Amino acid sequence: MFPRVIQSKFVPSNTPVSASAIQNLKTFIETTKNLLVLTGAGISTPSGIPDYRSEGVGLYARSTNRPVLYQDFLKSAHIRQRYWARNYVGWPRFSSVLPNAAHYILSKWEKSGKIHWLVTQNVDALHLKAGTKLLTELHGSAHRVECLGCKQVFPRTRMQDLLSADNPDWQATSIDMAPDGDVQLTREQEKGFQVSSCTSCGGILKPQIIFFGDNVARPVVQFVYDQLKQCDGVLVVGSSLQVYSGYRFILAAKQAKKPVAIVNIGETRADRLVDLKVNGSCVDVLSQVDSIQ
Repeated sequence: MFPRVIQSKFVPSNTPVSASAIQNLKTFIETTKNLLVLTGAGISTPSGIPDYRSEGVGLYARSTNRPVLYQDFLKSAHIRQRYWARNYVGWPRFSSVLPNAAHYILSKWEKSGKIHWLVTQNVDALHLKAGTKLLTELHGSAHRVECLGCKQVFPRTRMQDLLSADNPDWQATSIDMAPDGDVQLTREQEKGFQVSSCTSCGGILKPQIIFFGDNVARPVVQFVYDQLKQCDGVLVVGSSLQVYSGYRFILAAKQAKKPVAIVNIGETRADRLVDLKVNGSCVDVLSQVDSIQ
């Protein structure tokens, strides 16, 4: 028995899915022997991590706060201070978020041989926590930090230790959280926060995620294309596909005449392209599909 919805605060309103839609998705999954799964923020909202675009409950609907742009992070020490101060405050909560039933069901399907590969656009590591092994984190992971100078990579937990040591008397709190783990702080709260540098070369430290305005590395993109060639169908779970980095794989699947199904609350960029669309909660839909014998 998998845990069901943990939190519903960030899950958009939705209606129950019909039994026929559930059965159609079950048939799609059973008849697809090598399934490639692409997941987005909608699979993690039931765990308590907000997304950006959901109507009424996404970050863009609730706040004027916007994600940091890659070039701004590189150029501005103030932007880096703001980012790391907010991320430092948000990390204990973000890092403690647990997978929900949808993550565990996909991990179970992988173990049973239904899933050839899973690609996630999320940076929350919830698929890893749920036990998924055949995984590409398309946009990286907030649980890793990289030095832009010497290129070393280390766990985000170590960064928290570095920041804590460099800010022994600094304190701030916030109840908000963004999809990448940072929180909303005022400029007054951010004052005095010291940003840690690489202990090996003194370089700039950055979470190993793809910021807005940056591009997914070509070898990662090519690897996903290679996995797509080996699959015979694609299942999208919890993504509106508004970001091209994920949408391009649906275009490639359709060009190769591979069937595509989507489970998502609300419209997606690829609705007109797909063979099956189930409009509903990832947790509820996958739980029902998995329960059918």
